[in-house]
Amino acid sequence: MAFSREIMYDLDSIVIVSILFALILVANEVGYRLGHYYQSKTDSDVKTQTNTIQAGMLGLLALILGFTFNMAVQRYNNRSEAVIIEANTIGTALLRTNLLPAPYDSLTYAQLQQYIVLRLQVDNTMEALVTKQEELNKATKKLHTEIWVNAVKAARIDSRSVTTGYFISALNNMIDAYGKRNALLALHVPEVILFLLFIIFIMTGALMGYAAGLGKKRSTLPALVMTFLICLVVFIVIDLDRPVRGTIKVNQASMQQLLGEQEETEPD
Repeated sequence: MAFSREIMYDLDSIVIVSILFALILVANEVGYRLGHYYQSKTDSDVKTQTNTIQAGMLGLLALILGFTFNMAVQRYNNRSEAVIIEANTIGTALLRTNLLPAPYDSLTYAQLQQYIVLRLQVDNTMEALVTKQEELNKATKKLHTEIWVNAVKAARIDSRSVTTGYFISALNNMIDAYGKRNALLALHVPEVILFLLFIIFIMTGALMGYAAGLGKKRSTLPALVMTFLICLVVFIVIDLDRPVRGTIKVNQASMQQLLGEQEETEPD
């Protein structure tokens, strides 16, 4: 999994939103001063056209923001579903270790316990570093190999498809679920879309300030409230888009439940 391939992905969400908030305010102030400078040189037609363009920019902003928010939510939902699917495949593999001949039944079961712990660590690290994620990925792949080797050894002792074959099939599904979940963890909103979104925000702030400068009075508080709400939505979008770095985490209850049931289902 590659998490450090883009500029903003390495920055804290609060830092990004704070910078965006400041840039919008600066753009708004610059636009206001520019509009105030041209106030005496414009007529009602120019002001009407400016307000029309401002409304169009706000509509474009809402469209792009809604599109980006939907993209982030969809990826979050896909990651949540992937956790449930992977937990189900691991649970099936745990149960089917009972079909393996001794000593591979208890040995493989213990390895699957270690596997669950590794998969939980992927999302349980608050500010997971890229190096930490790579270490977990390597350890998981190594454990895959060890479990597979034991399954092959067990198949040489008992090659029946209704016993060892069932476990190997469950193991294949577990590895496939691992690959799918890892792919979803690495999939996030393209940074170019976020940059486009930020540019539209800043330009909209400048246009709002310019329109206010053309008028006789300036409504500062509504502009601040709108800017704050925009940045709040951007924070949620970025946070949803960061599976191991944000404050919004995917629910790991289905995976944690496997740990709670281990002692009850552990083979004799």
